[in-house]
Amino acid sequence: MSEQKNKYINTARSVEIGNPSWALAQDSGLTDLSVEHTRLGRMQDQNGHEFMNMCSCSYLGLEVDERLARRAADYVLSSGTVNLPTSRIRIRLKELDELEDALSTHFNCRAFTATSCSAGIVASLPLLAAGMFTDGQRPVLIFDKHAHFALNQVKAICGDETQVVTCNHNDVDFIEDMCKRHPLVAYVADGAYSMGGSAPIERLLVLQDKYGLFLYFDDSHSLSAYGERGEGYIRTFMPDLNPRTLLVYSLAKAFGANGGGIFMSEKANYQKIFRRFGGPMSYSQYVNPAAIGAAMASLDIHKTSELGVLQQKLNSNIRLFDSLFETEHAGSGLPIRVIPLDSPDMAIGVSEGVFKRGYYTSAVFFPIVARNKSGLRVMMRADMSQEDIRSFCSAVQAAVQEVRLNPVRR
Repeated sequence: MSEQKNKYINTARSVEIGNPSWALAQDSGLTDLSVEHTRLGRMQDQNGHEFMNMCSCSYLGLEVDERLARRAADYVLSSGTVNLPTSRIRIRLKELDELEDALSTHFNCRAFTATSCSAGIVASLPLLAAGMFTDGQRPVLIFDKHAHFALNQVKAICGDETQVVTCNHNDVDFIEDMCKRHPLVAYVADGAYSMGGSAPIERLLVLQDKYGLFLYFDDSHSLSAYGERGEGYIRTFMPDLNPRTLLVYSLAKAFGANGGGIFMSEKANYQKIFRRFGGPMSYSQYVNPAAIGAAMASLDIHKTSELGVLQQKLNSNIRLFDSLFETEHAGSGLPIRVIPLDSPDMAIGVSEGVFKRGYYTSAVFFPIVARNKSGLRVMMRADMSQEDIRSFCSAVQAAVQEVRLNPVRR
């Protein structure tokens, strides 16, 4: 008896379509760069080529802040270990509790940490599908078509627990229709999307109030970069996190440290279940003392006016870039843009040309983006000068013209 395959994801097909573009990117010298930091905002690769990284997720520039590096080293030395390899639900370093309590206080919620955003997703999304966050009632799970791969990779596990469907991007009408047809629905999406844009949170909150819609967002790309306290895009619309909302966050992007985790309501009655049955939440790997120290130093910055100054610099750079390049999400206030190009080969060719001119940016193609959405992924940062941005945009324009005259041939 044959079993249905690829109901939720088709890895073999993604490899078949995407691998030729990855091979071309490697042949063009755009992958496997081994780098060291040289001067502010610059790196040097293994071939001695110096460049500025235009696709870093460190939107505030904190990952190279000396205060974070020093606190990371101090925490390793003061704790006397680089790791405590024991299930964290049984024994854990006191510094971990101190960090999670500090995050919870600052962000006005219950914060749990994990080694990565993906670990936080694996820890929580299957429990949502099984009804563990909704008093035993299993919700119909709707995944947004543009949801991050870290969310999509858990689809099959969730599909073993409940009905899973995919909706068109930001299709609120479809979500409402599902809410009318089913007693309980959960929507899984990004808050700030990794290729630009954001969730229609205000309309979704209306559905939550009307139907009890459970909202599950990966808002990793906006934490620290957005909001008065760095609370991220989604939380600016819901200062009080309710038990029908879960957020995945990252400490390794604008926050400047490492790791990730889950924000949930202080009122949530499922916190113990999450701790006990959330997979990675009970593993012997969790954020280590170095990451904890760096995170505590970043939190100190979040409590001062410096955070607002960095955000203002970031926003100024975003506005400048938007004035120089027209992209789909210009004016959004979030730091990610994709410069559209005609094909994967053109995106790779332009990226190669830009790199030779001293700037690295990601050529994106399927399965990173839809097959007709190839381009250059660009991220603005607070530690970029406006001259850097203008020079980068000039380099892109020159590289586009060059590739149009001499197309990349496989």
